[in-house]
Amino acid sequence: MLYHMFNSIRGIVSGKGSDVVFLLSGDIEWDIAMPAGDIQGLILNREYRVFTWLYHREDQMRLFGFTDERRRSTFLELLKVEGIGPKGALKILSGIGQEDLELALENGDLARLEVVPGLGKKTAQKMVLALKGKLVQSQDVFISSSSPYNDLVEALVAMGYDRRIAAEALAKAEAAVSADMADGEREKLLFKEAIVYLSGG
Repeated sequence: MLYHMFNSIRGIVSGKGSDVVFLLSGDIEWDIAMPAGDIQGLILNREYRVFTWLYHREDQMRLFGFTDERRRSTFLELLKVEGIGPKGALKILSGIGQEDLELALENGDLARLEVVPGLGKKTAQKMVLALKGKLVQSQDVFISSSSPYNDLVEALVAMGYDRRIAAEALAKAEAAVSADMADGEREKLLFKEAIVYLSGG
């Protein structure tokens, strides 16, 4: 049985491997499976908000995590494709970037998808048929409805950044910045952190 129990967990990154992150939240250290790209962006001993999804069957239980809701949404869409389970979806997200995946699906680029570890021609074809158009639409909704910092997005756009990329950077910054700060100070720090992400820092 598959279901979603925890929306997110905020904690300190206490350790990480190629496909797992240990997140210390209070007295609990969570063992969370994550895509490689998401893990690379996390810094040890720093606080983050990780968006989660719980896989639960009679014989096993596994917590999967993502640095933003868009990544989790993509993971859940992949699970709808015949032949792709949680481990397979995680491997796919580890083998191709979000933008590349969306572009390949939109263009029906089977050659690009087939080089992703764990993907064969038949599964790539099923992905295109099932997901073409869906990931881009879900991202448009993500940008317009989930970010409370539209002014910051507009400021970054005015600086020359792409609106979607600016929104992504702010989402990542939000996961790293404490929610206990005063609104004005938090927005300043969010803006600074977003620029760090955008500059590749």
